[in-house]
Amino acid sequence: MSEIFRPPVTKTATLAGHRDAVYALTGGSGDTIYSGSADGMVVGWDTGAPERDGELLARVENSVYALRHLPELGLLVLGHNFQGIQAIDVAQRKLAHATALPPVAIFEIVASVARQRLYVAMGDGTLAVLRLPDFRIEKLLRLADKSLRCLALHEGRGELAVGSSDTFTRILDLDSLETKFTLGESTNSVFSVAYAPDGARLLTAGRDAQIRTWDVAAGYALTSQVPAHMYTINHLAFSPDGQYLASCSLDKSIKLWDAGTLTLLRVLDRARAAGHGTSVNRLVWPGTENRLVSCSDDRSLAVWQLGVKNEE
Repeated sequence: MSEIFRPPVTKTATLAGHRDAVYALTGGSGDTIYSGSADGMVVGWDTGAPERDGELLARVENSVYALRHLPELGLLVLGHNFQGIQAIDVAQRKLAHATALPPVAIFEIVASVARQRLYVAMGDGTLAVLRLPDFRIEKLLRLADKSLRCLALHEGRGELAVGSSDTFTRILDLDSLETKFTLGESTNSVFSVAYAPDGARLLTAGRDAQIRTWDVAAGYALTSQVPAHMYTINHLAFSPDGQYLASCSLDKSIKLWDAGTLTLLRVLDRARAAGHGTSVNRLVWPGTENRLVSCSDDRSLAVWQLGVKNEE
């Protein structure tokens, strides 16, 4: 059996400028990422040149928990808590669309390019479906009596995974919005759902600090459960090449896993890697350079560079 490669990970930059906890991250084009905060600011950053200051793209009245870049439309979509959805034209740096939604928190936004739809997870248990490119409301579907916290798309199967604070993860048909499967083994709120890049597995995590793996083709059968963190897992993110999984937690750490086996490879925290000192809220892998970016209640973003294996 070949020895597992544990990549060296170096913190290369701290991106500072937000005035409150940073909750939202999304990848842009190339090395660009965007962050959203409790300070109402949405900021663009170049992770390839982290010495540059961030660029303010929007300032809104309430917290921003959700961001999604839509490269095909040249838009950055933000969830403005208690107000609705706003879409910013990235090139012209101006508001392109605004859609009012029920006055609750907005926790996640995903888009189906094939279906020209935007799906929005809301704090009252409602899934909002908006039409693209005009951002008109097509449907408001009440799925739960508690918050919908996270979303993930499986375009190949035409399915949407919806994680909720009622402990359930629901798998919806993207067209009919009918619930096809209900995954009920979580013992507390589900805060993150992520399909593996090859679409074969769904991973879920949340307040019970476990990472669960579900076999998609087998009707979402539960195949493994890993006690991954000490406290709430806030987010899971696969690297673009599918090699790594990163998780982040209220326990102030980021953990790097082998995506296939969920073997723990690295722990990135304050003591071991000069990491964040408070809850780590979200992760994104920008570009193709094995680079990871995290954001935290400490009002900062951190840029992490993974080393590559030397081929002999």
